[in-house]
Amino acid sequence: MELKNILKNEYLLLFARVALGVVFVIAGMEKISGPNAFAKAIYDYRIFPEVLVNFLAVVIPWIEVVSGLLLVFGILARENAAIISFLLVMFSMLVVISISRGLNIECGCFGTASGSRVGWQKILENSGLLLLGFYTMYSENRSLKLEG
Repeated sequence: MELKNILKNEYLLLFARVALGVVFVIAGMEKISGPNAFAKAIYDYRIFPEVLVNFLAVVIPWIEVVSGLLLVFGILARENAAIISFLLVMFSMLVVISISRGLNIECGCFGTASGSRVGWQKILENSGLLLLGFYTMYSENRSLKLEG
């Protein structure tokens, strides 16, 4: 089977869309359940002004949960994959900046559940998720979703 035909497979797209959505729903819910820990993780990056930290700690998880759920159900799949992909690029930039500054901090990726630290492994993980996002955004196949 040609790669082109594999990439057009509706079940592969369904898997990519649901997997990406579920990851972001879980990540967002973990952050919502521990907003103070997520605010601390944001603060530790030393990039955002203190006045924005709590705002970001509340807003980002809800964007993750809503976009993730809509992606799972295939509602505005391309748009929500684009939102999640944008978040992944921003998160990856934060990790690279932190690595270059020698910060040894928790990434805050899954709230306090993961306890993982910033590092090149996070860039690799985000790159894999970003591939799922781009695949969902640019796939010609629009079947197996709720929108028409």
